[in-house]
Amino acid sequence: MHKPGPSHSPRRTALNTPKPSRTASLPLSLITPGYNPRRYFDRRKHEELVASMRLRGVLQPMLVRPAGNSDDAFEIVAGGRRYRAALEAFGAEGQVPVIIREMTDQEALEAAIDENDVRDDASETEQADAAVRVLAACHDDRAEAARRLGWSKAKLDRRLALANLSETVKFALDERRIKVGHAELLAAVPADKQDKALETILGSGLDVSKTRDLLMRVTQDLASACFDKTECMTCPFNSAAQRALFETHIDEGHCTNAGCFELKTQTAEMIRFEEEECAERAARASAPPASDDVADDGEDDAIDDIMADPREPSIHQIEAVTKNGASVRAVSPSARNTASPAAPTKAGVSAQSIAARTVDLREATWRTALARTLAGNPTHAHSAVLVAAMSGTLPQIKADTLKARAGLLVNAAFPDLDYRAQIKEIRTLSDEQAANVLSAIGAAYAKDASSFDHVADLARAFHVDLRAVWCVDQTFLERYTKDELKFIARECGLVAHMGEKGFAKLLGSKKPEIIAGMLNRIGFDWAGRLPSCMTLDGQYGPPPSEAARQDDAEIAKLAA
Repeated sequence: MHKPGPSHSPRRTALNTPKPSRTASLPLSLITPGYNPRRYFDRRKHEELVASMRLRGVLQPMLVRPAGNSDDAFEIVAGGRRYRAALEAFGAEGQVPVIIREMTDQEALEAAIDENDVRDDASETEQADAAVRVLAACHDDRAEAARRLGWSKAKLDRRLALANLSETVKFALDERRIKVGHAELLAAVPADKQDKALETILGSGLDVSKTRDLLMRVTQDLASACFDKTECMTCPFNSAAQRALFETHIDEGHCTNAGCFELKTQTAEMIRFEEEECAERAARASAPPASDDVADDGEDDAIDDIMADPREPSIHQIEAVTKNGASVRAVSPSARNTASPAAPTKAGVSAQSIAARTVDLREATWRTALARTLAGNPTHAHSAVLVAAMSGTLPQIKADTLKARAGLLVNAAFPDLDYRAQIKEIRTLSDEQAANVLSAIGAAYAKDASSFDHVADLARAFHVDLRAVWCVDQTFLERYTKDELKFIARECGLVAHMGEKGFAKLLGSKKPEIIAGMLNRIGFDWAGRLPSCMTLDGQYGPPPSEAARQDDAEIAKLAA
């Protein structure tokens, strides 16, 4: 190792222009170790080098630079192994040959990496750690970092991926107890699972092929996932990312982060279950009247402009009163004057009267839509949780909502820990886990907040679009009378599509045929059409324009 090495390539910026140098002989006491990418030194080779130095002396000078402003202190740039061996061979006062060169920190870093990179026994993890430092010095500019290192971009990406290995796995690779193929496979596993996997590999003597087969059995097939996989496309735990980096990888289309996959699955299933439960409850509470043709005229006359301005108290908060023997709700003055987006088909049928029969479904659907938004966006969830905490409404989240999922959100042992231990576990959460927990809290608040006005305000703030997750269907239409169906059809554009006579002919049928005809009309698409009774402001929501859809697609790309 102390024999003259190959000359340095001019590919490094630091070495393109030779710096003034001078040779000297210095006592080891004046020399201190500098930055060295090498982390592992083979003990047998070290002993051979010590023996060689005692026999022949130090044959190849070390490269050093002045340390700070001192004239009699020097820092090693290249030659760390020679320094260690010389200390053991000659002691601190032993004299060694050196080349002294003025160098900046960046030049010294690049020279140290270059000196180790050209050696055939340099460890991949040592190169990985060096790559991290150079990338930081280049302000995360990968192209510039690759240029300075003299590497291809592919090599830089591979080494940066290996930098995510745990220290235990890195040392196992340095000591060649595992092969590079093992390390590449483990780089696709969350850091907190790598050490356990390493124990299995070493304990069972698994080769690379068997290790790959083992990991395949514990990964999750993304094709079967029931959640939105947009974030998965750029996730480092998606096996597609490993396929692009390494020769050794598991099959494409698999997730190697079982905890994240399970959390997303549980969240999606929770939302689906609660959505179905709310829809069923709303359907039971808003069952259609016995007559197919006309609602109770007394009730229709009593219900007048119930859909209030969104700043007014919600329908649940309006006090019930009795008029002409029929149970109705008191209406605020501002709500009485709300203009209908379409002319009523007969006295008493309006956007507000229809909305009165849709309260439970409307609120349950908006809560679900907001919960989905917060579950998928930690930034929005963070804002919602802060607002809820500062307004004193955060305790409205039911105690069991999150407690029951703590084992999934944190770890399986968490629910059984005492409070002090739980604090410790929370403080050690990775950024990704903490974001998932925060999203779950936000989604729980959307479901449990007692005031729907708060839910509506959050939905407006985060631009939640109900048209993306809800559509007019049979269950929705079955709750209304024929005249109310005509109002909805006119409002949503179906009457204009069919023509007045065509729709009047359909309206002469029994209600099941009317609903079937409305939902299956050729050339008419209900997608994106939001009846006023389902909106937050009582105004019909038309389908988004093509320009708006393109804007949404661009925003989604940027968010991804």
